[in-house]
Amino acid sequence: MLRTMIFTTALAMAAPAIAQDATMPQQPAPGAATPAQPGSAQPGTAQPGAGAQPEAAQPSSQAATVASIVESEFPAYDTNKDQQLDKAEFSKWMVALKDQEMKATGKTLPPAEVTAWAEGAFATADVDKSGTVSKSELVSFLGGGAG
Repeated sequence: MLRTMIFTTALAMAAPAIAQDATMPQQPAPGAATPAQPGSAQPGTAQPGAGAQPEAAQPSSQAATVASIVESEFPAYDTNKDQQLDKAEFSKWMVALKDQEMKATGKTLPPAEVTAWAEGAFATADVDKSGTVSKSELVSFLGGGAG
């Protein structure tokens, strides 16, 4: 249950990155401030100098937590055991995480919107456009695109 909540939190923090341009992950300071303010995707309003130092320690521990969870949960979703998640495998995992997030927050989305969100997440996570998502791509995606 704790792993699920941590993973859901990581997903929730990665969600704003999904909605942003592909150029946004190249700017680590605004990306680091975004998870603290999930409803606000306005990098100009954040104070990078003030928030960058305290948050600098969080991403490394967050990345380690995300990597640990991906390492332990990946085999359950990699049904063909090829060490890659195809679109269906990835979507199954992301929909499960989104369901957990919605239960935790009390928010709901129509199934079509959840499916569309998962498809967008796959397109974002598949950085090399190979049609599959590797563990490292998944860790980077869930960690907020840093790396």
